[in-house]
Amino acid sequence: MSDHEQQHAPRRGKVLEALARAERKVFTRPAPKSAKTQMEFLYTRAKRSTKALAERLGVSTRTVQRYRAGKLTKPQKRLQAALVEETESEWQPQVRAHARQQASTSSGMMVEVTAYFGFTCSGSSDDGRIRTITTPISPTYVKRILELQEAGATEDDLHPVVAEAITESYFTEWGTRADGLRADFAHVQSIDFRF
Repeated sequence: MSDHEQQHAPRRGKVLEALARAERKVFTRPAPKSAKTQMEFLYTRAKRSTKALAERLGVSTRTVQRYRAGKLTKPQKRLQAALVEETESEWQPQVRAHARQQASTSSGMMVEVTAYFGFTCSGSSDDGRIRTITTPISPTYVKRILELQEAGATEDDLHPVVAEAITESYFTEWGTRADGLRADFAHVQSIDFRF
């Protein structure tokens, strides 16, 4: 990928970023912070292959060697972002797996979202508008969301499932009211998940 392509590559959407932030909050130890320790950590995860790590980060093998040797210490913004993202995606896999397993089988997750919510329901008089909603998501929906995330789902794939989860817990109160209501959200201003 050229520098031009990397600069214009699509960033992860707000839902995917929120899921990544939620996972970082369950870490029991802080992830490595310096470029050298991040590079060393990722090097061991790449089975000590400088070439594999360089390809993963989108840099030359010489760049990886220089950071590992401590000759370079201040990465450019793109490399810094890649180091942080890759390190955190590999950090404490068992802790993350435990939190994900518990959330998808018993405890569920909390979601706080500020977005435009529109409704589909016969006889509904509630027009769509910007709302801030904090509500639990059932383990069933958590499992679907996390499975989609692991399968490489896009924001467009995740929005309907998150909207269904919010509809179930917030708008229909687990099926006890507003039968047939369907809420969709768009123009997400902020979203956070909590395991």
